[in-house]
Amino acid sequence: MLITIVAFVGVLVVLILVHELGHFVTAKASGVRVEEFGLGFPPRLFSVRRGETRYSLNAIPLGGFTKMAGEEDPKVSGSLANKSIGTRILVLSAGSLMNALLPLLLFSIAFMVPHDLIVGQVVVEEVAIGSPAAGAGIESGDVFLRIDGKAVHNVGDVYRYIQLRLGKEVSILVKHSDLTTEEIQIIPRWKPPEGQGAIGVVVSMPHLITIRQHQPFWKAIPLGVGACIETFVLFKNAIISMIIGTAPVQLTGPVGIAQLTGEVAKAGLSPLLELAAFISINLAIINIFPLPALDGGRIVFVLLEWVRRGKRISPKAEGLVHFIGFVMLMGVIIVITYQDIIRIISGGSLIP
Repeated sequence: MLITIVAFVGVLVVLILVHELGHFVTAKASGVRVEEFGLGFPPRLFSVRRGETRYSLNAIPLGGFTKMAGEEDPKVSGSLANKSIGTRILVLSAGSLMNALLPLLLFSIAFMVPHDLIVGQVVVEEVAIGSPAAGAGIESGDVFLRIDGKAVHNVGDVYRYIQLRLGKEVSILVKHSDLTTEEIQIIPRWKPPEGQGAIGVVVSMPHLITIRQHQPFWKAIPLGVGACIETFVLFKNAIISMIIGTAPVQLTGPVGIAQLTGEVAKAGLSPLLELAAFISINLAIINIFPLPALDGGRIVFVLLEWVRRGKRISPKAEGLVHFIGFVMLMGVIIVITYQDIIRIISGGSLIP
């Protein structure tokens, strides 16, 4: 429990601070008056004023906020709404941008930190009849060596490389049971039959070992960039899969994330950094969604003003929309949190 609390709070604080610092720094640089920089949501537990800004620690640990003067009303002195459309979009999107950039650092550090890696030959156990793998000539007993030129170290590599190329041709280097090798071209499916997977194989690692490794910074940085790009693609493909009905819709709230963070933290610092990077990317994408109360929802009102040639939505109407959106968001979080608690009580886990 202590590991879970410490790991979750640590990850949460870093992600929130990075996000809000994006808003804070760009607002200050743009001449926007920042009234309050808060960690958590009110009621306020502690605060201190420095200059024109109050810095606060709040009771509800579900996020943070950068309260800027006149976010909807251009008549307020030093207001955000009085700035140009480009400046407002920059300030409003800066939080998501920071969350998108943070994983570059987190993934790079994760590669530099000594960590355990399970490796072994990935062997094909079964090939589904009529699947892309069967059509390409993959047989039981084949060993996956490389996928799109990348070495296959474990089953996780196979899953990740295949998921990255859904609907696109992928090149797989296999070693057959007669020890010959063959480069096979295959197209992973978006909508495979139940239980078959994207290419229609069941794989295993009959002989595996655990090695300890770490990378020097000049290798870790490009690896971190690559991992960040891959995570964005995997997130995009996961959303598409949920939309077309090939993957279950699974939403996780603060309690579920805390549980997952605690479980991952037990595996070491490197996996925890990778999880933090993944959550940060999720926050970057979700916050830019065009929904009321989120950064993307506020950007929508700025774009509407641009489309309407400078004609604004009234501050009162915009504020009401965001308030209703915030209440609905809190309602959704409460429902998801309830489901997370029920899953934990029943002994469920987010890690397969």
